[in-house]
Amino acid sequence: MCRALLAVVALLAALAAPVQAQSGDATRSAPQPRVGAAAWYLLGNDGELLAAHRARQRRAVASITKLMTAVVTLERTSPSESVTVGRRAAVTGESSVYLRFGETSTVADLLRATLVPSANDAAHALAVHVGGGSVPHFVSLMNAKARALGMTDTTYRNPHGLDQAGHVSSARDSTMLVRYALGIQFIRDALGRSAISHAGGTFPTTNDLLDAWPRLLGGKTGHTREAGWSQAAAASRNGVTVYGTVLGSETRAERNEALRSLLAHGLGRYRRVAAIDATRVYGEAETGYGRPDVELVARRSAVRTVRDDVALVERVVLPTSVGLPVAAGQVLGRVEVWHRSRLVASSNLVAASSVSEPGVLAKTWWYARETASNLWGIVT
Repeated sequence: MCRALLAVVALLAALAAPVQAQSGDATRSAPQPRVGAAAWYLLGNDGELLAAHRARQRRAVASITKLMTAVVTLERTSPSESVTVGRRAAVTGESSVYLRFGETSTVADLLRATLVPSANDAAHALAVHVGGGSVPHFVSLMNAKARALGMTDTTYRNPHGLDQAGHVSSARDSTMLVRYALGIQFIRDALGRSAISHAGGTFPTTNDLLDAWPRLLGGKTGHTREAGWSQAAAASRNGVTVYGTVLGSETRAERNEALRSLLAHGLGRYRRVAAIDATRVYGEAETGYGRPDVELVARRSAVRTVRDDVALVERVVLPTSVGLPVAAGQVLGRVEVWHRSRLVASSNLVAASSVSEPGVLAKTWWYARETASNLWGIVT
């Protein structure tokens, strides 16, 4: 029969080294990043807010709009469907892939044109196709999806993002949108492309950071006179993904640096820690009969990535004594590492080595010595 002891200690995950034992739930606030934009918003790997500035301000967001155009299109049609380009789509101005009235293309090709070179004519053609010939109907679907995603600062008036009265969103809503959109495989693949081919032409991405900064997973740029230079995107490192939006930078170069700085700040808020360490002795248990105590260890290490201000709580359950014999690798306890109500890592604790059970003569000799020792204690 063994008795169990529950040990609880708090661990502060502050460094990229094995977690050190601490008391309490200590946290430290991170400095805000310096971002050259009128508004910005940053979400962490766990979906929690890391930084923000004028995040709920309603602003023109230009072609970031096209993320919603792609989301609604993929929900309501197949990428393989054929689309006939209408007259209005063919004359939609500014950024385009030069669609011609009456030509046919697939939904997939038009989506890539919408997302990679940010073609307004492709976005308009998709809106007509999915909206059953009605762009206003398609826009109503965009607004319904925005409400379903909790994008309460957003109102769409068109499918491409060209400046129009009342066509607004926010840095917060745009970050929510890019996080959702990048969860859709087709969109994620498209936003990872450096260029596309359409009707014999090659059209490069508007996302300057895609090739220049390897951390970037993908994102959608936007630029109009009212919106300034803007972008919503995600970056990844060591299994961590952060999502951010910058709105209203003054130049294209400033937007690129603002977005890179914002996302790099987010990635820098995470550290790799040894939540469970296989080289550590988590405790010892008595075995009896004068035999050596048995050390309890984890079978394998578990490395996790956590935010730098997150305090982890370690719960160790182990016996104070165990019966003999004990075999190496025998499960005797358990360790769990928690962040609030979320289990971060866990492992059984096992005997580091075997301890044999003594024979009858050895037990008799041990009892004799213990009895003699106790009698001597009484006498003295």
